[in-house]
Amino acid sequence: MTTATETAPKKAPPVTQKRRPRDTVAGWLFTGPMLIILGLFLVVPVGMALWVSFSDWTGRGSPFASTVSFIGMDNYKELLAGGGLAERDFGMSLRNNAWYVVLVVPVQTIVAIVLAVLVNRQVLKGRGFFRTAFYFPSVTSSVAITVIWLFLFGATGAVNKVLSYLGIHGPSWFQDPSGILHNGLHAVGITEGPAFLVDTTVLGLPLWDWLAGPSVAMTAFIFMAVFTTSGTFMLLFIAALQNLSGEVHEAAMIDGANGWQRFWQVTLPQLRPTLFTVLTLGLIGTWQVFDQIYTGTQGGPGKTTLTPAYLSYTSAFESQQWGRGAAIAFVLFIIIVLFTLLQRWVLRERPVSRRHRRMYGTPSKGDHS
Repeated sequence: MTTATETAPKKAPPVTQKRRPRDTVAGWLFTGPMLIILGLFLVVPVGMALWVSFSDWTGRGSPFASTVSFIGMDNYKELLAGGGLAERDFGMSLRNNAWYVVLVVPVQTIVAIVLAVLVNRQVLKGRGFFRTAFYFPSVTSSVAITVIWLFLFGATGAVNKVLSYLGIHGPSWFQDPSGILHNGLHAVGITEGPAFLVDTTVLGLPLWDWLAGPSVAMTAFIFMAVFTTSGTFMLLFIAALQNLSGEVHEAAMIDGANGWQRFWQVTLPQLRPTLFTVLTLGLIGTWQVFDQIYTGTQGGPGKTTLTPAYLSYTSAFESQQWGRGAAIAFVLFIIIVLFTLLQRWVLRERPVSRRHRRMYGTPSKGDHS
């Protein structure tokens, strides 16, 4: 009598294909030009910039000339613990850019999701028109939009004109260096902060100044960033929404979930990969803001719109301190990497809860049905 194991067909061993030399050569021929281009225009410049950040190169001649000295971490020490104007300017730029990131990234992401959900509805007429209208600011020159923004938020611009009807009168937004959080505290009678916030300094700035919020001038740039970038991210969310399966939504509707519950418990978790992409692109873009500042305010008023990218440019091209400019660029690179890793950890995959499986029928790892 034969057993089940004797009658069961044996699995065939996996077929391994030998790599032919001709395939290897073809692979290198296809990838070689791109590797050479990346090496010449990415790896080599980054390596040179890293060397410059440890030197006192002034931009004249070769950075590898004998007249250029290796000064180690001096450029980084001046920025992070120098105690002078360089540290204060760098701290000011980080404060400005940090508030810019904190406000722009979540707002533009939320606006993009809302717009994507609205224009993805089948009952909406003229969806193509609305998609084009919302996306149009993203393909417009940032320099042109900055110039328009200077007119809109000027002292006699349309924004102040509308606010005047509400009894709010003020100067040009781009000439107001006051922080919006401090302005709110002043409105309720708080003009000075606690002693420990005033006396404690980080990167040359008191903690009370770090908590001032973005300046009124930087707030105008925040509105512009949301206006110009939400359309691009809207398209990414539309593509993700159109690839979602409707079966899970139907199951949630049968279980009695309302529209908000279906969006929060069903749609949004399935948008996690797109959400990660949008947040990553948003973080990188907001930490590298430069052209709007260069065109609009050049860091003013009172350096309240100064950003690390613009400070790196002015340090290198205007002050001829190329080592400090390169050091700022690499500190900014480290900040972007850390924030990217942090949001990757926050958006990591988590085990499905029992309540979620019970409501929507999501199988757990131990289910074999």
